[in-house]
Amino acid sequence: MCSGLGATSDDSHGTPAGTAEAVAAVVDPRLFHPLGLLGLVREVRVRHRVTEVEIAIPSGHHGTGELVEAVRRAVADSGAPPAEVGLVELSEAEESELGARLRSLGAGAGSMGRDVGPGQAPGGRHGAEGPAQRPNPFSDKSSPTRVLAIGSGKGGVGKSSVTVNLAVALAQQGHSVAVLDADVYGFSVPAMLGMSEAPGVLGEMLLPPVAHGVRCISMGFFVPEDQAVIWRGPMLHKALEQFLVDVHWGAPELLLIDLPPGTGDVSLSIAQFVPRAELFVVTTPQAAAERVAQRAAVLARQLRLPLRGVIENMSWFTADDGTRYELFGTGGGSQLAEHLGIALLGQVPLVPALRSGGDEGRPIVVSDPEGEVAQVFAELARRVVAMPPVRVYRSELAVR
Repeated sequence: MCSGLGATSDDSHGTPAGTAEAVAAVVDPRLFHPLGLLGLVREVRVRHRVTEVEIAIPSGHHGTGELVEAVRRAVADSGAPPAEVGLVELSEAEESELGARLRSLGAGAGSMGRDVGPGQAPGGRHGAEGPAQRPNPFSDKSSPTRVLAIGSGKGGVGKSSVTVNLAVALAQQGHSVAVLDADVYGFSVPAMLGMSEAPGVLGEMLLPPVAHGVRCISMGFFVPEDQAVIWRGPMLHKALEQFLVDVHWGAPELLLIDLPPGTGDVSLSIAQFVPRAELFVVTTPQAAAERVAQRAAVLARQLRLPLRGVIENMSWFTADDGTRYELFGTGGGSQLAEHLGIALLGQVPLVPALRSGGDEGRPIVVSDPEGEVAQVFAELARRVVAMPPVRVYRSELAVR
């Protein structure tokens, strides 16, 4: 980067004390670190009752509107005159330096490119071959991120809807949240979050898009919606690895992993890549679903992933007259929780808006924040956060 990048300056008119520091403390909405730490503040000065701020950004930055608004608020809060914010693009060399700085802050770096063909992993390489091993920030014992794997024994229980609404509820409560859509064959999370932008590219890193305060990466960004993903286990394994290490996640407080239904290759890979993951099982009230959900729980125990709780979806439907109908039976979630010796953390009612919100890209916790379902997810988020994280380190998975 050029010598002036990251510096602030005052002219003869003066800059109120703390204004430059306030601008430097603004967190970039797509790089997830303060502008000053990234060296992206080029100038802060007051001229003619206006605070002139110049910020450098990488090409293709999708969060410029949010960034400019955040800088304006920071300047106003510091007591300085209103801000005029100018954005300048980094040169290729400066972007390379920024990428190195992000890597030093814990970001993964790999070979993800802009285009992915139907027979390729996201890195553009075929099969299990790929670039040299990169650090996995989520397997490190010092990682500040708590990893929550959301699984189910079978499809059709609303697992992805639970993942998305729980993630947004956590973000609404002030937590930094990311979602890894690990359902490579049946990806749906980006559409359910209403994400309209593609991941950004900075050198050899991907910058995950953000919606409703949740950052996300998914195969859905790389494969057309009508394109089938026809991969064997090694390619799935490699794609998941790249999603973990080649994306600049920015050390979120919570990473939710939306697992595919069942007990296949992806669950095995996640257990290897993220041995610190905690498993939450989604089921429905019916006895058949409860029995199938036990399989996911048995797999988790075989892989030594701690089981943390059961979430029952589609628990009841409330008619306009207030009558509650248990359309899918009753007791499945509580029976599963009792059988597994873990807590039933929440029961999510069956509401048409929950389904339609997923189709339209507006999670129900956003579209109806005061409604019954949103309140259930808010309480579920509080219970999950209140649970002390389980630290499980397995010597047999250590990299030697």
